[in-house]
Amino acid sequence: MELHNGELFWPTTYNDTEKEFDTHYDVAIIGGGMSGALCAYVLSREGLKVSIIEKRQLASGSSSANTGLLQFSNDIMLHELIDQIGEEKAVRFYKLCQEAIDHLEEVAMSVPVSPEFTRRKSIYYASTPLHLPKLKKEYKTLKLHEFPVEYWSRKDMKEHLPFSKTGALITRGDAEVNPFRFVNGIFDYLKDHDTTTFEGTEALEVKEDRGRVLIETTKGKLSASHVVYATGYETPRLGEHIGTEINRSYAIATKPVEDLSEWHERSLIWETNRPYLYMRTTVDNRIIAGGLDEDPAEAPQNMEKIENQGKRIEKEVQKLFPELDIEMEYVWGASFGESLDHLPYIGRHPDMERIYYLLGYGGNGTVYSMLGSRILRDLILGRPNPDAGIVKLDR
Repeated sequence: MELHNGELFWPTTYNDTEKEFDTHYDVAIIGGGMSGALCAYVLSREGLKVSIIEKRQLASGSSSANTGLLQFSNDIMLHELIDQIGEEKAVRFYKLCQEAIDHLEEVAMSVPVSPEFTRRKSIYYASTPLHLPKLKKEYKTLKLHEFPVEYWSRKDMKEHLPFSKTGALITRGDAEVNPFRFVNGIFDYLKDHDTTTFEGTEALEVKEDRGRVLIETTKGKLSASHVVYATGYETPRLGEHIGTEINRSYAIATKPVEDLSEWHERSLIWETNRPYLYMRTTVDNRIIAGGLDEDPAEAPQNMEKIENQGKRIEKEVQKLFPELDIEMEYVWGASFGESLDHLPYIGRHPDMERIYYLLGYGGNGTVYSMLGSRILRDLILGRPNPDAGIVKLDR
């Protein structure tokens, strides 16, 4: 499955290095992207011997197309999630996302390269006046449960931004990151922490056998006490256990913009429309923006179409910031997956004792991977984790 196509920006910011090999592990992780890296990081901190099996190069799948926005708010609003799964679980899930950003910052501070992790506010605006009532309801819900949120009227927006809508929510505690530097920085860290990576190695068969898991790969066999699938949108189907929808999306990186002072505190910006436009800035004054989700699962192959979609995103950003000199330099299209209930799938396989999944489906994938890695750590080590039920596969 082709996960992305086009001219990616993030891989230009980091160079890869060579890896090693071994035979038996406490945990084998299948998938060498952001999810696999974070999971290996969390498990290695517990002193576990970990391997990562990646059929391509590390961080060459969806991680290299990641746009690096880290937010505790989700594609489904908190008040909507409360209606779906109940107040206690919904609020706890939002709190987990909030905590995950703190944990991601801790990881970012420990890796040997700067992943350009920066705390940001988020501006979530009503795309049309029709969306204002639910935006106000979301404000009241977030405020009630003590999340850091403000409400801006049209007048407030005019005071802070070159564009205004009928209303917006301003949340604090979110962040941005260079995802490619981040994931590769984690892999560099793991070299010295009892973790072995197998690049260009595909897992052909995985089966439980007398208290262990046997893994047959294209380069030989190995075994592990536990296996975690962190293969994202290429995960083998789990039948009736999970419901997902794989689409594709588009993103651009502009040329550096000389002056971004009118971009309020370089906040992350997104909207209530679905699919939604979202955008952020980078340390070298570029704008990263994305959206235009569409049905086909495969990454687009037609470069002309990718460029046309990029131009559409560029125009939308220009509408919001008419005084900025915005010129697209990189554009790409990539597969994008989300679960039908807007929550990630994380946990033990319902029918297998030693097989686990870390599937951060949705626009908050890196945040989900962080919180999910901590849940899996507890499950693998036999510790109680009261949050595991929220995201389990057979929910």
